[in-house]
Amino acid sequence: MWRGVSLFSALALFGAGLTACSINRFERRDPWRDQAEQVCLAKKLVEPTEFITPIAAMDGPGPCGMQQPFRVTRLAGGTVVMKQRMTLGCPALAEAEAWLADTIQPAANLYFGVPVAEINAGSYSCRGRNNQPGAKLSEHGFGNAIDVMSIKLADGHVITIKGGWRGTEAEQGFLREIFLGACQRFTTVLAPGSNVFHYDHIHVDLARHDPRGLKRICQPLIKFTPQLGTGAERPLSRPLPPPRQPAAPQTPVDIEEDDPYGVAPMSKAASPTQVARAPARLPAASAYTA
Repeated sequence: MWRGVSLFSALALFGAGLTACSINRFERRDPWRDQAEQVCLAKKLVEPTEFITPIAAMDGPGPCGMQQPFRVTRLAGGTVVMKQRMTLGCPALAEAEAWLADTIQPAANLYFGVPVAEINAGSYSCRGRNNQPGAKLSEHGFGNAIDVMSIKLADGHVITIKGGWRGTEAEQGFLREIFLGACQRFTTVLAPGSNVFHYDHIHVDLARHDPRGLKRICQPLIKFTPQLGTGAERPLSRPLPPPRQPAAPQTPVDIEEDDPYGVAPMSKAASPTQVARAPARLPAASAYTA
């Protein structure tokens, strides 16, 4: 029996060693990360609530972590449930709240006539890009990225990124609205069609693709006319960041694998016959990829 226990312990230690090796411990946390976090906190862009609670600072392993992480169970003042509890830094959380208020909720009401009730998304995970040992750390390792897998409406209908990107016209229009809205706020946005790894989720982050943070990656290129209009034509919960220019094609991006967190399967619609619908008063959105 003791031989079995020793073997189990050895295997556990070996597994822990492999996990540690997957982190590039020679990589240092860029100074701009802590600076951006301090500015966000000083401006009070995130206000703690019973659903958004500050937790202890996270420092490591390696350069992973945040000065002031937030544990998030709901957004939008508690009206939108997070299917998975998220851990995010102040900058990403502030932009996520603005994205939800200024694009996701208006788009849900526009295309389906009901608001969003739940979001299935992943957040903090200290690992290398594409889960490769020794690779540059993913933005998830700094609480600076979110992966959205599905969105549940107040009437129970669930729109998955995998199925909805080429689903009904209303689902396609809705997902393209929130995709383009994300591109106005985040520096990296990768949706189905950007590469083989993003067929089932939308990845957003606030990585810096140049020293001043003025470049962005927004993929795939799509031909779509938003029906929500631009930010200048409607009131926003908080101002949009300065317009950013597309980054060079060779710029490294945070490529995520199919299910980087080992999360539970994506939620399904309550009824297989339930179909997303567009309000009759609006013309159907023409949504297709370039």
